[in-house]
Amino acid sequence: MMDLFNLIGSLFGYVLWAAFYVVGNFGIAIVIFTLVVKLILLPFSIKQQRSMASNARFQKKQREIMERYGNDRMKAQQEVQKLMAQENISPTAGCLPMIAPMLVMLGVYYSVINPLTNTLHIASDKVTTALNSLSAIPGMGSSTVGNYGQIYLVKYFGVLQDHLVDNGQPLFNKAEAANINDFANGFNFLGWDLLASPSSSSFSSLMWLIPVLCFVTSVASMFIIQKMNGTKMQGCMFGMIFFMPLFSAWIAYTVPGAVGFYWIASTVLGFIQSLLLNIFYSASIIEARTEAHRVVLRRQQEAEIEFIDVPDYVAPSQIGKQKKENQENNKYNNKKKKSKKSNK
Repeated sequence: MMDLFNLIGSLFGYVLWAAFYVVGNFGIAIVIFTLVVKLILLPFSIKQQRSMASNARFQKKQREIMERYGNDRMKAQQEVQKLMAQENISPTAGCLPMIAPMLVMLGVYYSVINPLTNTLHIASDKVTTALNSLSAIPGMGSSTVGNYGQIYLVKYFGVLQDHLVDNGQPLFNKAEAANINDFANGFNFLGWDLLASPSSSSFSSLMWLIPVLCFVTSVASMFIIQKMNGTKMQGCMFGMIFFMPLFSAWIAYTVPGAVGFYWIASTVLGFIQSLLLNIFYSASIIEARTEAHRVVLRRQQEAEIEFIDVPDYVAPSQIGKQKKENQENNKYNNKKKKSKKSNK
């Protein structure tokens, strides 16, 4: 699975490197890179927004059914099943639009945490040898053996470049070394050193703002989006609104700032995207479009039905009376005809 994420990360790494090559700053490159990814995933986001709006509309009608049949749970369940069929709601309908972007976003994450192999596209065996060499240096072992070893390698490359040798020869050629140095010099953004971790930085560096913003932007965006869509989260789902952002904030506190900043950029741009999509795919708009579609469909069905001229309804009690009147009228007409003939 990790190989799959690295493969996706390697593909998106070309976009990240192109953005960095143009602007020369990793922070701005991450914003551009995240925006490009959001545009690529836009069809999935639209489908997910439609699903959320439809579910909000369904939940509203479901609450009405539960209130109407509050004392008869079996009847309420039957009516809910009918409503699901009528509204074309499936419990698994929204899974694919959520799973596909998640797989892509994990691949994007790997392009950020593995900048040497997935962004600069340096051979993985060289990078592995370099990390193994650095792990033998006192004080560097714990940094280079973790998931963020490549980021630390970029950070200390200028100082440790002369030690990165294999059989007396430099591990990286001149072009690769130049790219790594240029890359390392572009990690200062808004006064933050995105190669440093907040946990190892001083309070005055303001690096602690990165995990704080990770938490605040995540919670705020989820609350606002849930409110816009008219959905309510209860129980454990409500607790997840706080648990996951707290967990992300803790990770952002312990890892290089580039990772946390990517999460912030992704959350903020995702929130803006949700606001724009809500203008065109809100629950009220989806409901209006659905009702309009039903009216058009009903008219089409009525136009295809052949018109049948049905005679006026006559009650059974009036049938005998009507026959008698017809017979009397016929007798009268016959007598009238006979009298006309006799006069002639």
